This record gives sequence, structure tokens and C-alpha cells, in this order.
Amino acid sequence: MESNISINIDRMWSTLMDMAKIGPGIAGGNNRQTLTHEDGEARQLFQKWCNNANLEMNVDELGSMFFLRKGIDNELPPVVIGSHLDTQPTGGKYDGVLGVLAGLEIIRTLNDLDIKTKRPIMIVNWTNEEGCRFAPALMASSGFVGTVDVNQILNTKDLDGKVFKEELAKIGWNGKEKVGSQKMHCYFELHIEQGPILEKENIDIGVVTHGQGLRWLEVELIGVEQHTGTTPMNVRKDAGLVMAKIITEVNNLANNNQPNLVASVGHIEVYPNSRNVIPGKTIFTIDFRSHIDKKLKDIEAKIRSIVSKISEDHKVKFTIKDVANYDPITFDKNCVNFIRNAAKKYNYTYKDIVSGAGHDACAVNTKIPAAMIMCPCVDGISHNEAEEIKKEWALTSTNVLMHAALEAAQ
Repeated sequence: MESNISINIDRMWSTLMDMAKIGPGIAGGNNRQTLTHEDGEARQLFQKWCNNANLEMNVDELGSMFFLRKGIDNELPPVVIGSHLDTQPTGGKYDGVLGVLAGLEIIRTLNDLDIKTKRPIMIVNWTNEEGCRFAPALMASSGFVGTVDVNQILNTKDLDGKVFKEELAKIGWNGKEKVGSQKMHCYFELHIEQGPILEKENIDIGVVTHGQGLRWLEVELIGVEQHTGTTPMNVRKDAGLVMAKIITEVNNLANNNQPNLVASVGHIEVYPNSRNVIPGKTIFTIDFRSHIDKKLKDIEAKIRSIVSKISEDHKVKFTIKDVANYDPITFDKNCVNFIRNAAKKYNYTYKDIVSGAGHDACAVNTKIPAAMIMCPCVDGISHNEAEEIKKEWALTSTNVLMHAALEAAQ
């Protein structure tokens, strides 16, 4: 291990590009949403690669895929490397996928060099990390640790009314293994930063020490549909106007409570969505995040007050639904130190950072010691087909992941 063994970056990059051919987007990225035909095709390809690497597969009731490389002592729980293969509707080629295929490349490298570990090593592809088709995000990893009920997940519907368990069966990945039955010693996840800090500061590795807490509040406003040309301004009950005012106030609230807070609205529905009809109903989701628990709770109370006041001022009815609720987390110190040690081994530059996005590691960490590695991404762009990383960033970050996992696996 002192020789600083390295992965085969050309092989890994080729694997990344082959996976990107499944579910291509319209602008160079990917549209491989969870439980779609494309998701099923990606799973089949990943299974083929893992079979070729002599890994044993198990699939749980939520469709998460577990691939095991045996160790010297297989009574010991494995060291786990994981992430996800599903994407946003306009997703990139690396978000989530990098972490899964980095795990595969590490196994291939260990096989090439006939390196044996005391503990087994496992790769996992979690179902529905993104949460764009079926909400909430981190669905299968949250079910695995018991923070979300498995039956609730299986009966979740997408916006078209399609049921999770039926769509899972349709693509053939409804496994028989009970969710949460896999034992884990610790968990590592490699991910692109999805932000500009590492690239801007020319840092090789982000050592993730904390994860932001996240809240999704789905707001429904009920006004009155009326003709846009004949209804006087002073009698309108315009759900679209109320939504716009709420979004503006949420943005102001975030700007006025810096640092360590972000908030936005990315999901919007307007009814009847006609040019000459005043909106009678709107549904939108307020996303706000902080790694400081008190700030998160204070901001939630203020947002609820904003929704109430503006709605009442315009005589529009409202409801607020709690769609996702994840507390801030602190990653395991020992796992974080394994990552720092690996970066030092290669003389890579590294920096402690807070993850601004939710990841499966955040869910896993509530029950199992976990930590994350981040590599830079170009201009910090993610959840966008323009998402890009450099080949050398994939090399350095996967090498760090490999040595952190090897140290944990003894």
C-alpha cells in the first residue's frame, strides 16, 4: 500500500462514457430518471461489468443493487462504496455515476493486482437518489436506514400517478432481499462537488465533513380562475401572483440570512396554465438548506409565516406539505481521517468542505459511519447537461477513494 497504487484512468473513463450512452439528453448530458426503461438498461450494463469483475449481486425490495467482493474474513461486515445511476431530466454524465463506477474501477484494480483485503468490499447503486420523478430524494438509502417507511416508498406515485413498486417491477429490478438486511462496516461516497469552490481554488480533493440539512415545503395555493381581460384588479384572487410574491420573499429571506443558508423554488405548476385565465391554483416547492440546525428551523418558521401572510392578504387559500426533511449531519471522524490520509499519501491538495446537496451518504450516516470525497467540476455546474469534469480529477479522487477504502478494509 505504500507504493501508491493507482487505478486505470483510461479504463474508468471509457466506462463512464459507455454508461453515458444510455439515456442521452438533448445537449450532451443524460436523462435517465429512476425506474424508467433507461434506468433499467443502465442497471443491466452495470450488472454485466460487475459480473465480469467476479462480484456477487443482491437486490433489495427497493431495487438497490449490492455487489460484494469477498475478503479474507467474510464474517466481517464489508467496507461499502456507493452512489447512484439515476439522473435528473436534464442531468450530467457524472452526478452519482462517478461514485458508482469509481467503486467498480477500484475492484478491477484490486483484481488486476491480486490485492486481498481483510474485510469484504461492496459497491452499491442506490435507487432514486435524485427524487425528481418520485419524491423525496435519497429514497432507497433512507429506507435502508429506516428513516423512511419502505411501504410508503413502494406506494409513492409520480406526477402521472404511476406507482413506485409497479414501475420497479416493470423494469425487472424488484428484488427479494429485505431492505436494510445488508451489513456495513462503513460507507464511502465519491461525488462531484456541484459547486465552484474546488476548481476556483485549484484544490484536488474536497474532504466533506458535514452535510447540509434540507427542507422541501410543497405549497398549494387556491384562488379563483377568472378572465384576464374582464376581471378588475382589486377583486382578483390570483394564485400566480401570490406564488410570485412568496418566491421573491423567500429569496430575500435567504439573502438577508447569510452565510450558511440557501433557498430557491425549482418546481412550479400553474393551473389552468392558459394565457387568458387568471391562475386559480399553483403548486410549488420551496427548497432551503443549511448545515446549522437552529438556522434551518428558524428559517422554516419564517417561510411558513411568509406563505400565510401573503396568502391571507390576497384572500387566497393555502396548504403547506412537508415533502422532505433531512437534518444537518456530521460525517464520521474516522472515515474522514481515512480520506485525509489517502490524500496525503498522494500529496494531493485537499480542503474540508460542507456538502451543499443531499447525498445517499447523508442518509447512510444516520446509522452507519460514513464520509464523502468530492472532486471539482467545471464552473461548479451540475443538474445540467453541461456538467463536466476533467479526466485527471476522476483519477485523483478515485485514487483517494481507493486508499481510504483499503485502509478501512485493512
